[in-house]
Amino acid sequence: MEFFSALQISSLETFLKLLIAATLSMVIGLERELKRKPVGFKTSIVISTFSCLLTIISIESAYIAQGSEYDNVNITMDPLRLAAQIVSGIGFLGAGVILKRGNDSISGLTTAAMIWGAGGIGIAVAAGFYIEAITAVLIVLIGIELLPPLLFKIGPKRLKMVEANLKVVVTEQASIRDVLNKLKARGPIVESISVTHSDTDETSAFHQLTIRVSFSYETDTLDLYQEISSIENVTQVELDMI
Repeated sequence: MEFFSALQISSLETFLKLLIAATLSMVIGLERELKRKPVGFKTSIVISTFSCLLTIISIESAYIAQGSEYDNVNITMDPLRLAAQIVSGIGFLGAGVILKRGNDSISGLTTAAMIWGAGGIGIAVAAGFYIEAITAVLIVLIGIELLPPLLFKIGPKRLKMVEANLKVVVTEQASIRDVLNKLKARGPIVESISVTHSDTDETSAFHQLTIRVSFSYETDTLDLYQEISSIENVTQVELDMI
């Protein structure tokens, strides 16, 4: 009877750990889901729950091995060895959501970190660190949801600016200066610029400008696009927000 009673208590504790891990990961997954990120609600629950389960198995297996009834057999196990492998394995999932766009910008880093964090929540809950796991989730949510808007309002001017890649095709070299002057008049900061000249015949020759600019959120990008498009000898304008 004592064995079955202990088994029931152990099973209940395991169930509660899995439930807590899934609930905490739901909070993180919901935040990603609301922002239409590739890893959302369901993925976070799966990662955290199975990380919790594997950690429980790892810890319980170590205790079983240490209490082995075999004589003259010394069995030693590190209860967190399997948990360490969980962290390494989750890295492959995180790498899958980090994307490099055509405009040389990188996206998915926060989502990859969230995947890693979901696994950490499962491990922490399985090891019995309930308060620490809850605190970590709250800190992450505050850092992602509350601090950025606050820094946007009271932070330095640089944080209030957005970056964009601007590609402009002109048929005359003199128009390159006109494009740059128009940008300076509108206020954007030119971070970098490259100019490519076509190798075709003179009748179809053109110059392509690739400009990385930073400007305030208040800037009307549609007006900027129309003003540059209206410059003489400008045949193509492409504005890509980063």
